[in-house]
Amino acid sequence: MRVLAFLWALGFLLNEAQAWSIKNGIFHNSIWLERAAGVYHRESRKGKYQLTYREAKAVCKYEGGSLATYDQLEAARQIGFHVCAAGWFDKGRVGYPIVKPGTNCGFGRVGIIDYGYRLNKSEKWDVYCYNPNAKECGGVLTNQQKIIQSPGFPAEYQDEQICYWHIRVRLGERIHLHFLDFDVEDDTDCLADYLEVYDSYDDVSGFTGRFCGDYLPEDIISTGNVMTLKFLSDASVSAGGFQLQYTAFNASLFSHNYTTN
Repeated sequence: MRVLAFLWALGFLLNEAQAWSIKNGIFHNSIWLERAAGVYHRESRKGKYQLTYREAKAVCKYEGGSLATYDQLEAARQIGFHVCAAGWFDKGRVGYPIVKPGTNCGFGRVGIIDYGYRLNKSEKWDVYCYNPNAKECGGVLTNQQKIIQSPGFPAEYQDEQICYWHIRVRLGERIHLHFLDFDVEDDTDCLADYLEVYDSYDDVSGFTGRFCGDYLPEDIISTGNVMTLKFLSDASVSAGGFQLQYTAFNASLFSHNYTTN
């Protein structure tokens, strides 16, 4: 019996070892990869940390999803999902995923920064949702090249949208962002609807620019292998939206002459 138990355990460990692998230069669990792509962060349209537990569940349900479980959040983190904002997830827990330790978030640790089960469900945080079938608005992107569009593009985007795209490519590569179409409600200082670009894992550091109006922003090149895009629309006036393409390239080949058609 002990021999059989040992063989079963050995087989289990071998299967687990095979599941974890390097793909496109990124370490992740291949079984979780597709599931992880359905995890996303949302904040209240009123701003950061404005959702009670009940409201957080309603936000996820409204989009056809549910509160993310700890395992789903960790799976997303394994492929680069990094958000420096505490949010509700399954069963009344609060926390956030950290890929790279920093002084501003994560308390110098890497992993799920878990605040535990909250007894007071009226506390206000953001939320982490899970819906593998709703990838139109945001997501974790590890492709070498991909088109990103505003929700519903080429039709007008809807009011009250909040989308985060977290891009992570291979170590040693950089990201070239090239705008193809751009039409976002124009106003002074882009306070109503806007697209923000961050040269970092999250929207805390590395701010590159906020864009609105109908002019095409200039190309943006990251300093590392990660980039975050945030799109927000308010409760009135929409526009045609945007379409852009990001492309990964070898940082060692970068020069001032690097261009993309």
